[in-house]
Amino acid sequence: MTVQLIAAADAIARLAEFSAVIDARSEAEYAEDRLPGALNWPTLNDEERHRIGTIYVQVNPFEARKRGAAIAAANIARHIERELIDTPKGWQPLVYCWRGGKRSGSLALVLDQIGFKVSVIEGGYKAFRTAVLADLPQQARRHQYRVVCGPTGSGKTRLLQALERAGAQVLDLEDLASHRSSVLGLVPGQVQPGQKRFDTLVWDKLRLFDPARPVFIESESKKVGNLAVPQALIEAMRASPCLDLQLPDDERVKLLLEDYAFFVADPELFCERLDALVMLRGKAVVQGWQAQVRAGDVEPVVRELLLQHYDPGYAASIERNFKQYGTAQALVPADRSPAAMDDLARALVA
Repeated sequence: MTVQLIAAADAIARLAEFSAVIDARSEAEYAEDRLPGALNWPTLNDEERHRIGTIYVQVNPFEARKRGAAIAAANIARHIERELIDTPKGWQPLVYCWRGGKRSGSLALVLDQIGFKVSVIEGGYKAFRTAVLADLPQQARRHQYRVVCGPTGSGKTRLLQALERAGAQVLDLEDLASHRSSVLGLVPGQVQPGQKRFDTLVWDKLRLFDPARPVFIESESKKVGNLAVPQALIEAMRASPCLDLQLPDDERVKLLLEDYAFFVADPELFCERLDALVMLRGKAVVQGWQAQVRAGDVEPVVRELLLQHYDPGYAASIERNFKQYGTAQALVPADRSPAAMDDLARALVA
């Protein structure tokens, strides 16, 4: 048998054909981004990769290759012992590393010698990244979108979640970005992925959607936290039909107090985040809000943030950027509850 080299674009088109996708890079490289569904079998782990790289620079490449080969062989043996002892001969993996092919080639050679039919991505992850960036605009443009609009606190995320429960196709960019898309939107304990990972997550969702069915998406700006939304997707969203989700102000305030309960529980965290608004709202206003928060008077601060800060900016932005907002279908749920959003979602899907 011989290992089959496969172009990244072909690998992407045939992902479902492989029994497994194996990432032979180190843990940190894998965490930064990876192919959909990839398993991490490091040929060299983070510490080993650093050590061998140091030998390569400070001693010479030959010594580095010798020591690297010994470590790689031991690691590959452990992967086989852990994962493949009971695996049948028909198992067909797709393997890749960063670019040069040494780490994936070492693993693929052993798997091939065992008798498995192995494919390796030519050019590795770097070629995959190039292919994703080339394919993203096409994937973004082939779908029809329904853009869920509505001011802060109107329940856009709750509606998207309800639509997903109802069987609709949903692209929740805030979920993929681990951010609620505002100055106060970083959730404690959640770290945003890097741009590469976000691009891959968006691309992966888009490629699996059925173009014959609409995709529901929120009216995001060009950035979600620190992450840029792919330009072709922004353009497609802004040209698409809109839905205008409406809740009374009292319901919006209560919704935000529920969804941002961590600010109520940790006043100092809330005050720290409010500092980011000093340039926009002025030091005196922000310090007044912080004093109220520290006194436990959070509800009026949330109400002022909505009516004085978020609403005017949102109204101007939505009118300016979303071409079909003027003819948006009004959506008026009974209240902010998940049950009310489920009712609304079922009606939209039907």
